[in-house]
Amino acid sequence: MKKKIIGKIIICLAGLLALFVYYYVTIPAINIHSTGTWGALFLLVLLLLSFCIFRQFKKDRQTVVEGENIFRFNLKESSLAVKALAGLLILLGLVYLTGALLSSPFFNAAKYQRLLSIGEREFTDDIKQVDYKTIPLLDKESASLLGNRKMGSMVDMVSQFEVSGDYAQINYQGKPVRVTPLTYASPIKWLTNQKNGIPAYILIDMTTQNTECVKLSEGIRYSKGEYFNRNIYRHLRFRYPTYIFDEQIFFEIDEEGTPYWVCPVKKFNIGLFGGQTIGRVVLCNAQTGECVDYAVTDVPAWIDKVYSADLLIQLYDYSGILKHGFWNSVLGQKDCLQSTNGYNYIALEDDVWVYTGITSVSGDQSNVGFVLMNQRTMETRSYKVEGAIEDSAMSSAEGQVQNLGYCATFPLLLNIADEPTYFMALKDGAGLVKKYAMVNVQKYQWVAIGDTVQECEKNYTELLNTNGIVSNSLDMGKSVTGKIENISPVVLEGNTHYYICLENKEDIYDIDMSDADLIQIIRYQAGDTITIEYLEGYGLHEVRGIK
Repeated sequence: MKKKIIGKIIICLAGLLALFVYYYVTIPAINIHSTGTWGALFLLVLLLLSFCIFRQFKKDRQTVVEGENIFRFNLKESSLAVKALAGLLILLGLVYLTGALLSSPFFNAAKYQRLLSIGEREFTDDIKQVDYKTIPLLDKESASLLGNRKMGSMVDMVSQFEVSGDYAQINYQGKPVRVTPLTYASPIKWLTNQKNGIPAYILIDMTTQNTECVKLSEGIRYSKGEYFNRNIYRHLRFRYPTYIFDEQIFFEIDEEGTPYWVCPVKKFNIGLFGGQTIGRVVLCNAQTGECVDYAVTDVPAWIDKVYSADLLIQLYDYSGILKHGFWNSVLGQKDCLQSTNGYNYIALEDDVWVYTGITSVSGDQSNVGFVLMNQRTMETRSYKVEGAIEDSAMSSAEGQVQNLGYCATFPLLLNIADEPTYFMALKDGAGLVKKYAMVNVQKYQWVAIGDTVQECEKNYTELLNTNGIVSNSLDMGKSVTGKIENISPVVLEGNTHYYICLENKEDIYDIDMSDADLIQIIRYQAGDTITIEYLEGYGLHEVRGIK
């Protein structure tokens, strides 16, 4: 009798240990909306049912028929526990399948269509004349090459750490940057370094391509590269066992450079599993593990990423495709719109916005407009700007350099002379940016190429001027008044240029002496006050007038 009791105790302890290991490894949320919870329940009931059936087999008599042992088992004659567990297993399956079906767009097309509120806006009101200090010139792949190259030069860390693949684009101190932590190079390197944590993160300025390895006085102890309790996902699960965290959490830094994990919490608005948005955000200090829980409306303004780009694109597609119900989205497809084949990011109003074009579901090669979606607030703005789809603009730009075999990145949408303009980088086979291209959205055969952003902009401006659509605002550009700090003549391609720096200004102003209207610059010297009218460029501004 004692042996039987001890055996049962051992079995129970083994079962509890197995459940703990399963929970520790899979870390499902304890929440009725979590598919992980339903999977764990289904597995638990299945294991209990298997155990009860095995026990019943052992109790059943064995009948010898022609030298073979046959186990007689009949569900009708089985124990109450087996019947109850079998019924519970079937019930769980039915509830899960019913919940998934009733949460689908098939039954809730109108609810899915209303998940995203879209405001109609004017292009020229929101997208101002281009400021090259705020547009990212690199995509994630190019940023990754710069990060790996920088890591290769860090001889004190390169043997122990490597660069993580996060590269989240954020606004940092008024500039678009990509930031990513380092991670352990291998499990052995984790074992020897995890006491002090990860010592640095990579910061890449997306406008200047300046790459910095920021070393920390206190290491990053909570990350995706940890294996046990300091793994960021496990740390969050033990702190918030009922929260269903989004699969994509974001590495960000605040304005002082302190690293954080921004962890969105899913909210299901339709049935058990449908209509996912974000309801809360947990902000975790990557160094200390301290967590702060925010409602999504109370997230600090310095945080840029709450809604992933993929989630925002999916929500827009629901809004555009399900406009007249589910069956119309499948059959007639009247007024059905969807996002195009990619997206990019724009820094606007100190937030990061996802940009994507809007096209019809028929698969034509034209856009009817585009949308901007705020990654912090989910605010969505729609703009009616008809023109070429991004793929067509990319092909048009690649056609200008087809002899070089360069590939275009997914474009940004800029405002140049109140003209919607695609801007993209052209990369070689090694992924390095070699040239830049600007393509007019409405007339995508108008393409300008340049080795630098400034040269590309100048060529595009001349192209617009040739076609008679450059506005006066672009001809005159902006104006600045200041005291000359430095003035230097430089000869470029046989022409004399004067480069001027003003006090308390980082920009450089380029005066081309081939323009007779600018010859009066020879009267000025350092210390004089001058008013300059200029066309804004990328760090170097083309002077159009002097007063």
